[in-house]
Amino acid sequence: MYGFGPYRNFRHNITASVVGLLPKQKLLKTIVFPVRFHKGQFLDALKQFKPDVVLGLGQCAKGRLLRIETRAVNRRRVRKADKAAPIVAGGAGKLFTNVRFGGGDKARMSRNAGDYVCNYSMYVILDYVKARQLPMRFGFVHVPHNYDRRAAARFVSNAIKKIGARGRSN
Repeated sequence: MYGFGPYRNFRHNITASVVGLLPKQKLLKTIVFPVRFHKGQFLDALKQFKPDVVLGLGQCAKGRLLRIETRAVNRRRVRKADKAAPIVAGGAGKLFTNVRFGGGDKARMSRNAGDYVCNYSMYVILDYVKARQLPMRFGFVHVPHNYDRRAAARFVSNAIKKIGARGRSN
């Protein structure tokens, strides 16, 4: 499970708080990454921990519902005014997440993770998994910056339970 640290004009990133509020579990590893376009930080964590499932959390500046992201696109940009560049030259235009869990009235499905570091992390991880044909499952949730962090932690804890239950039944 990962979240991110502060960035731009946000002195705090809600995802770091959510990751910190999760109950300690033997098989749950948590990381708070710096917000930067650096493939190595994501790939090094995958190589070190060799997870069966990765659930990423990213902060979004707008909205009132959690967003369960269903795909990452092969583009990135630092600022909205910048022209988008590919994350992987010649890579797939989009890659799809493969962890499913319901959000009820607290979340909605989303097909647009943006083109900043959240989308970048998703694409880098999904591309790595696809290229190596790994059985790893991956999901991502965007949390509005002003969302109740304890409610988000409860949502994520329930998602982890659902994901684990599905993994044991397959």
